[in-house]
Amino acid sequence: MTDIAIVDYGMGNLRSVSKALEHVAPQASIVVTSDPDILRGAGRVVVPGQGAMPDCLRELDARGLRGAVLEAAAGKPFLGICIGLQMLFERSEEGDIPGLGILPGRVRRFAAPAKTDADGYRLKVPHMGWNQVRQTLDHPLWQGIPGDARFYFVHSYYVETADTESVAACSAYPLAFTCAVARDNIFAVQFHPEKSHEAGLTLLRNFVCWAPRSYTNGRIRNLSAQDAASDSILLNSDPTCSSFPQSTSKMASAYA
Repeated sequence: MTDIAIVDYGMGNLRSVSKALEHVAPQASIVVTSDPDILRGAGRVVVPGQGAMPDCLRELDARGLRGAVLEAAAGKPFLGICIGLQMLFERSEEGDIPGLGILPGRVRRFAAPAKTDADGYRLKVPHMGWNQVRQTLDHPLWQGIPGDARFYFVHSYYVETADTESVAACSAYPLAFTCAVARDNIFAVQFHPEKSHEAGLTLLRNFVCWAPRSYTNGRIRNLSAQDAASDSILLNSDPTCSSFPQSTSKMASAYA
């Protein structure tokens, strides 16, 4: 059985994502695949992405992957990265196209900034480089990551969610924008954890060990209000997970 499947639809930074996951989960079976059946059989699914969202969705459909991605988002630990975050939403200004409609909200383009940063540099679109990420939700994937850690971004569009309770982190450029969302078994980020050194590798390791409390035998159950207060846990008792490295500092140095 595949532990982690990375979705290959021709538009993602696949090699970097795969290498980063192999660093943090050397005992796991990790595959990069465009086979819907492998995605359906995997324990966890990662959807990376870069480029234009219309192209990404077109390639997803051309390879017959939309259904398998929707099933994964409905029923197993799911990580979206960059375009893998944006495509989860209902609609995008980029090409004025519908997204997958899994999460409520829209994808909008940054207005050309007329401001400068703290060092006096004029801000440009795309937003490219390191930026501070402010965690707004207590979530297992943030475990061990400082609340003001910096992550690496490359994007011209950002998500505007209609579900404020799903916002897991924000950044600013100079407009404050949502850069991470979490709902049930889904965690998705605008930044690139695979390029974000120790903080990014820690997030990936947390994903590998994450067991959403609402995720049971491949299905998402309805949560009561009491359940929702403690929706997620880390599956530290999993023998496979416990064999993963507990520190990412050396790996971050080697991978940087």
